Amino acid sequence: MDNAIEVHQISKSYGKVVALENVDLQVRRGSVMGLLGPNGAGKTTLVRILTTLLRPSSGSATVLGYDVVRHARHLRSYIGLAGQSAAVDDLLTGRENIHMAGRLYHMPKRQVQKRADELLNQFDLVDAADRSVKGYSGGMRRRLDLAASLVANPPMIFLDEPTTGLDPRSRLELWDVIRTLVSEGTTVLLTTQYLEEADQLADQITVIDLGKVIAQGTADELKHQAGSEFIEITVRDTEDTKRAASVLSNYAENNECDIDEENNKTSIMVKDGASIMVQVVRSLDTEDIPVANMAVRQPTLDDVFLAITGRTAEEAATESEQDTN
Repeated sequence: MDNAIEVHQISKSYGKVVALENVDLQVRRGSVMGLLGPNGAGKTTLVRILTTLLRPSSGSATVLGYDVVRHARHLRSYIGLAGQSAAVDDLLTGRENIHMAGRLYHMPKRQVQKRADELLNQFDLVDAADRSVKGYSGGMRRRLDLAASLVANPPMIFLDEPTTGLDPRSRLELWDVIRTLVSEGTTVLLTTQYLEEADQLADQITVIDLGKVIAQGTADELKHQAGSEFIEITVRDTEDTKRAASVLSNYAENNECDIDEENNKTSIMVKDGASIMVQVVRSLDTEDIPVANMAVRQPTLDDVFLAITGRTAEEAATESEQDTN
């Protein structure tokens, strides 16, 4: 089979609350699928269904060719899961946590010991291997959780917002680990609310909002849906920010200019950034507005979410929290 995951019209409801509605999804073997969306979009619900922790209300799904309902017990031997919170025991050492995970997979003791040594080395946890986990940093705990989920060398792994709460350095380290896993043939389904994370790691991205799939494609394909580039200008003096915005708005595709007075920055959406930039620079010079920095940038996935839904991912997350409450 070319696809590690096949999802057909999966829905999940809790009474009158619809968590997922007719979701279709395919994930190629040996690739990373980024499931992107705000808090409350339905990402974790889908992961729980695909990892046999939750039964769908309707629809069907297979992982590695196994039906997630009918073959649930057999499937669990072939998948790994690292959830939003690190599932490690604070009273055990790092090595003991990995040994415990190996026993849950019914692996022989000698094999578990060998695999633990490999994983502790791979995740840079050798020096802390025999220390109690309660003294681990957040980044170390996340790496240990991921290591434990890989003890049986599963060909499919689910990472549910694995970098939430991590500092930038720990996040980059975990990204490198994920890239290594994929280079070795592992298939990864990664849920995230970090737009940059999906852009950096995913071969394909599925955007989900309010339980529905609203867009699918590569990062470049999704960015193309935004249909524009952005010109960003930073002026030297704060008092010139609004003057610069007035100049830029004349060139904006939608006649709108975003203003960030705190950072002396203005930006506009345009069709041909390179040629428009020349005109903008001339106009700013004519108005005697000193410029500190200027750039033409491609749309981010946050821009894509705004273009598709009419609101930012942050606003969508806030709406979802209000609906839940």
